[in-house]
Amino acid sequence: MNYEDLMKRAISLADQYKYTAKPNPVVGCIIVKNKTIISEGAHKEFGSHHAEVNAIEEAKKLQGISFVSFEELTLICTLEPCNHLGKTGPCTEAIINSGIKNVIIGAEDPNPLVSGSGIKNLISHGVAVQAGVCAELVQEQNKFFFFKNTNKRPYITIKIASSKDGKSHLADGDRTFITSKESRQDVQELRAIHDAILTGGNTVVNDLPKMNARVNFPLNQPKKILLSNKSNLDLSAEFFKDCNYEILNETGIHKIIEKYSKTDITSILVEAGPKLVNSFLDSGLVDKVIIYESQNNLGPNGVNWFKEDNTVEKLGFKLESSYKIETDTKKIYIKC
Repeated sequence: MNYEDLMKRAISLADQYKYTAKPNPVVGCIIVKNKTIISEGAHKEFGSHHAEVNAIEEAKKLQGISFVSFEELTLICTLEPCNHLGKTGPCTEAIINSGIKNVIIGAEDPNPLVSGSGIKNLISHGVAVQAGVCAELVQEQNKFFFFKNTNKRPYITIKIASSKDGKSHLADGDRTFITSKESRQDVQELRAIHDAILTGGNTVVNDLPKMNARVNFPLNQPKKILLSNKSNLDLSAEFFKDCNYEILNETGIHKIIEKYSKTDITSILVEAGPKLVNSFLDSGLVDKVIIYESQNNLGPNGVNWFKEDNTVEKLGFKLESSYKIETDTKKIYIKC
């Protein structure tokens, strides 16, 4: 039986929860009898039941109605079932205990705690396993998760708003909205998909940002990481309200990223001033640069983002896409 269409359905099911399951990967699961769908499940929220467990629990409600025994059923899941005790129990145990004897998997889990052990455990308990169905689609859907476990560090994106003449802000310190309202709303969705937002003390003190994801759908707000040695930070400011934040007195970019490589965080969005942005670029750890470029110039009183033209390209990035958002241009560069 060809399971690609069902796997694609499970991938679509999982995608609905990409803002609430993070920093966990999104996972979809479908249980079928022959070609008939019995139940579906997804990993809906970080820390809650995984997709396989949700689908099995839904199937139990139909046992004796749509099927007699779980041995008649096939379980299709986008990611290899977990085989360790985390915030929830191992999904492999739930599958084995249910009596299901046939499992179709999209992609093998790159997490060293799983990475093939889930498949081995199922097979050792008499479960037939087929893996690699639409694996590339699953990997792309969970891009940050796969990157983190493959490269042993979070995926790093830099976002900047630039005037047409390459300026960040006015030297006199006046706060200036460089880009359009539509571009600023696009940034909200960019924040929403990342696990953490990193900025510097000058940005928080001078710009008074909220720096959360202001969107009209449920999400796990990104953690806020503030790099600062300032002793006069106003912790009642909007930046610190009702959020998970951490203040680090650290200037070594590699040390900072190493610290978060040991956490659940799979992606970090850097929103900061020119000094910190250039420090990240010089570190060689940046994977993507997104530039929202206005059609307006700030002139000689503006502060340059970079010391020379085409700095991003010279640091080994290539332009992946460029398109208009109202009068602005959004440019996306990826590491070559």
